[in-house]
Amino acid sequence: MKKTLAPILFALLAAGPLGAAHAANPTDPQIAAIVVAANTVDIDAGKLAEAKTKNKEVRDFAKQMVHDHSAVNKQAVALVKKLHVTPEENDTSKSLTQGGETNREHLKGLSGAAFDKAYVDNEVTYHQTVLDAIDKTLIPSATNAELKALLNKVRPNIAAHLDHAKQIQAQLK
Repeated sequence: MKKTLAPILFALLAAGPLGAAHAANPTDPQIAAIVVAANTVDIDAGKLAEAKTKNKEVRDFAKQMVHDHSAVNKQAVALVKKLHVTPEENDTSKSLTQGGETNREHLKGLSGAAFDKAYVDNEVTYHQTVLDAIDKTLIPSATNAELKALLNKVRPNIAAHLDHAKQIQAQLK
């Protein structure tokens, strides 16, 4: 596991049943903050990849990440406004944000094939970890039916992103 992925992976794993947050499951306002943070991390990484890569497939994938994760954030923000819920920052959402910043700083120092490989490797690991967090923590912990429905709605897209990233990863090797 790459050193730069550690903060992101720790944050998501800590939110799950295997992590330190064994005691309390996240509340709906905390889940909302986690969802927004996770999407924002991938949007920011995608924007960086769009600007840095020369590889058409990596660029197209990055554009898709920016588009899709921006759409999910828009839906999440609309839902929390509708429900009159204020997303509640928590250790997981803060760690996600910090881990995303650390990863982007690492990626900024790379170029060419090294950048493409690091970006795509991160996308594979990140989407798998997010998928696991959705399945093991976020959906089971969500108490609001509309929030749970949104998580269930975006789950197939996260799985599709993971599959797409794995395909690109195999081509880059």
